[in-house]
Amino acid sequence: LGVIGPGAILASAGLAGCDHKKYATNKENIEFLLEGISPDSKDRILTAEGFNWELLIQYEDKLNSEDSFGFNNDFTAFFPDANDSESGLLWVNHEYVDVKFVSGRKRNEEPTKDHADKEMYNVGGSFIRIKRIDGKWTFIRDDEYNRRYTANTRFELLWDEKIADKSEAFGTLANCAGGKTPWGTLLTCEENYHDAFGERNWEDGSIIPGRYNWQKFYDRPPEHYGWVVEIDPETGIGHKLIALGRCAHECATVHQLKDGRVVVYSGDDKTDECIYKFVSSEANSLKHGTLYVANLEEKKWISLSIDDQPILKEKFSSQTEIQVRLREAAHLVGGTACDRPEDIEIDPITGHVFIALTNNKPKDNYFGSILKIMESNNEHDSLEFEWETFRTGGLESGFACPDNLAFDNSGNLWITSDISGSALNKEPYKEFGNNGLFVVPRFGLRAGEVIQIASAPVDAEFTGPSFDKEQNALFLSVQHPGEGSSEDLSELTSHWPSGKGLPRPSVIVISGKGLEYLTHINLPE
Repeated sequence: LGVIGPGAILASAGLAGCDHKKYATNKENIEFLLEGISPDSKDRILTAEGFNWELLIQYEDKLNSEDSFGFNNDFTAFFPDANDSESGLLWVNHEYVDVKFVSGRKRNEEPTKDHADKEMYNVGGSFIRIKRIDGKWTFIRDDEYNRRYTANTRFELLWDEKIADKSEAFGTLANCAGGKTPWGTLLTCEENYHDAFGERNWEDGSIIPGRYNWQKFYDRPPEHYGWVVEIDPETGIGHKLIALGRCAHECATVHQLKDGRVVVYSGDDKTDECIYKFVSSEANSLKHGTLYVANLEEKKWISLSIDDQPILKEKFSSQTEIQVRLREAAHLVGGTACDRPEDIEIDPITGHVFIALTNNKPKDNYFGSILKIMESNNEHDSLEFEWETFRTGGLESGFACPDNLAFDNSGNLWITSDISGSALNKEPYKEFGNNGLFVVPRFGLRAGEVIQIASAPVDAEFTGPSFDKEQNALFLSVQHPGEGSSEDLSELTSHWPSGKGLPRPSVIVISGKGLEYLTHINLPE
């Protein structure tokens, strides 16, 4: 069948923990044979039978007369129109720039102001209007809702005190994954913020410069970056959520409680960093609440409130300082050091929380794993939980370095991999080929197996999987194709998507009978 080896099914019977055959009752679904692909190392997108892909938008495509689509797209989120599921806004993160492609300078070359301005423009994110035309999702240029957010966009700092003596920040950057709120706003997460305007040395107050060296032209305090940012798609206005803390946020995954309050899960994507949970104190708001860090050994969520922790009151002057120096505070109270916690998603059927732990190479964990947290009594504001490893990466399970996760409405788990470009097709990753898109079906004859659905171009990774409202299409970013090309661009490792010239980060749409089979399996009442 050309499928990477099936993953071991846990004693909990995989995802659902129930008899999957009972629900695969649709005749057409039963007759569709879901097959995967073998690892591939060519400069192309290869998809399994029953799946196809189309290009939606690529780097530098014009949004309107003033703005263009940014670089290295990541997280996507679809906001359908209220009265038309075949039209809506798609948000796309622009995580970081590769300077050789964006501004033409070498990595270690000092930037000019023109370099810095072009690089700062191409991070942040884009809202784009898309519409299904003749059955195909199409980008609509010059729509009034097409908007760019860059390293110069103004954002309110949503907090009762100023941050670095300001109540407003310039720009959002290092935008990795994100989430959506029940009230219809976007959450976009600032991850490796230190690359931009550096980080503060808390011992002496000095600034450790960022690798882009933008601070040569723009005096921006590092404390204004590393936050989760909330944006209203309708008004375009956004603010930074100080209550969720400051770290290399991979994602912000929201669950609403019965009383209207919300819980937000987030991972700090760095080796030996922590998993966080925020519980709001008000309905439909993320301004106030309590931030917790996971202690896996004790199976508890530990409060990061200065009033709850004497050690925090001893080490920090205020709750604001704790929010800014979140990593230090988390480890002081006993937060568990994890293997690069990245995307977090909530199982729509069981309510269990799935966390991608990408890898931990210093500890000889090269392939990563997926962690599953079961909150006590399935209450997401509970302070106690159980946990287990859902899948361990490696040749037996068929994937390595899990990064982004997504559940469809049928409860299938989608996974993208993030083997670094410098390590792709080399040991110990050689047998995995290029990065890929995988699915773990919940129901049917292949329930619980890890099946590769697509393979990415050379040097690239798939990121930001999200679905349209009817779940007939999967939006997927193709990030950093050809990043291993020479700095002078005389030798290109990829020519994707055009097949010639420079490679371009892009968003694609995956559709087809295979996707419809998975997302429309009959579910229990």
